[in-house]
Amino acid sequence: MFAIPGKSPVTITAAAERHIARLMTRQGKKGLRIGVKKGGCAGMEYTMEFADEIGPHEEVVEQGEARVIIAPMAQMFLFGTEIDYQTGLLESGFRFRNPNVTEACGCGESIRFGDLDEMAGKLGKTGS
Repeated sequence: MFAIPGKSPVTITAAAERHIARLMTRQGKKGLRIGVKKGGCAGMEYTMEFADEIGPHEEVVEQGEARVIIAPMAQMFLFGTEIDYQTGLLESGFRFRNPNVTEACGCGESIRFGDLDEMAGKLGKTGS
C-alpha cells in the first residue's frame, strides 16, 4: 500500500527474529501482525497479535523463519521502523524504533506521530 519497491517497510533485529519465529512455531501461526490504534496518553498505541491468515492488502516482511504482517492502516505509520526484542532484569519485550514518532509517553506504551500529510509526502518523494 505504502511500499517503496526494493525497500522493506520495517527491519527486524536478530533477537526479534528469533523470538518471533519461536512464537510462531509455539502457537502454530502464520505470523505476527503489527498495527497501531488510537489510545494511550500520547494518542496512539502499537498492536500485536498472532495471525492465522494474511489479508490481501497487508504487507509481509519475512526474515529467516520470522514473518511480520503489517496491517494496511498501519503501513504509513510503521515505515522505517526497526523491531527489536530486549530481555532485561525487570521486563522483556518488543521495542519499536520508529522514526515517525514525534512524542512518546513516560511509560513508553503510547506514541504520537507527525503530521499525516507530511508523512504521506515523505513516502511519495521516496518513490511510492
